[in-house]
Amino acid sequence: MEPESCLNPNQNDLLTEIDHQAPALIHVVTKASQLPPFFLEPSCEQNLVVGFDCEGVALARHGQLCIMQLAFNDGIYLVDALEGGGDLIQACRPALESAYVTKVIHDCKRDSEALFYQYGIRLNNVFDTQISYSLIEEQEGKTWKPDDHISFVDLLADERYCGISYNEKEEVRGLLKKNPEFWKQRPLTERMKRVAADDVKFLLHIHQKMVRKLGPLSRWQLKLRGSLYCRCFCVDAGVYQDWPDLPGPPDEIEAELSELQEILSAVDVPPGKMGYIIGKKGASILRIKESCKADIFTGGAKGPPDKVFVIGIMKEVRKAEAMLRGRIGVRSM
Repeated sequence: MEPESCLNPNQNDLLTEIDHQAPALIHVVTKASQLPPFFLEPSCEQNLVVGFDCEGVALARHGQLCIMQLAFNDGIYLVDALEGGGDLIQACRPALESAYVTKVIHDCKRDSEALFYQYGIRLNNVFDTQISYSLIEEQEGKTWKPDDHISFVDLLADERYCGISYNEKEEVRGLLKKNPEFWKQRPLTERMKRVAADDVKFLLHIHQKMVRKLGPLSRWQLKLRGSLYCRCFCVDAGVYQDWPDLPGPPDEIEAELSELQEILSAVDVPPGKMGYIIGKKGASILRIKESCKADIFTGGAKGPPDKVFVIGIMKEVRKAEAMLRGRIGVRSM
């Protein structure tokens, strides 16, 4: 029996449209044979689009992946990494690394990091709805601001894309603070199934809405930036050697490549120096972010503790690098 959705519609007519397109059935997967064959064996003839997310304990390089959610047009599959083990996740590797399968996800960085360090999987060809939202906003004239990354709850609430209230998400965050190992509970409770499914239930619908809004330039920027986000927390010696090539620009914007090509840089921070970069209550890194039109991330509690990651066009990244290295040389706050 399908768990009742915890997403509440703001408008009945909008819900009718979304329910028509959203997956309905929820399948718990513990064996690869329970997954659709067309997902396990991707091909260029399919051009498959899949809603995608991961849940786990302290999900990152040192955490534990517990569930991987896959949303198709006709159902949601909860891939149980604990019950199915490494063999089940490895069976998903071809699709997760395939250029023929678009993975629609909201903020791919930590999920990609977990897949890479725990299973050696290089997540590829993502449609990151967080990145897409920012590009559409800029495309429509909104001024860029640092750290202006929309949350998944706020994206669902935006009537241009979904118009759905996801109140239970906050409740689950409270549960995770009290019990960080919430996603390790087995058997999966109905609530766990419901929450996991709702994290991917509307991604395909949002993807369709966003694709209609994205212009040729924004589509390329989305693919490129998504590829860089997938690599972001995976920076170690030689880590990029076997990653797929970064997507090149379409012909109609190739002449603008020199100004628009984005790169990823990882700035090494000596032990004990991260505080100089962050500053009192984050004041120092905020000034750097405000001075450079680039995305700047630190590893935080999940790590890595010795690097700052910068994503943006070459000029802005080099500017951020210089400012970050300048802070490392400062002896007083």
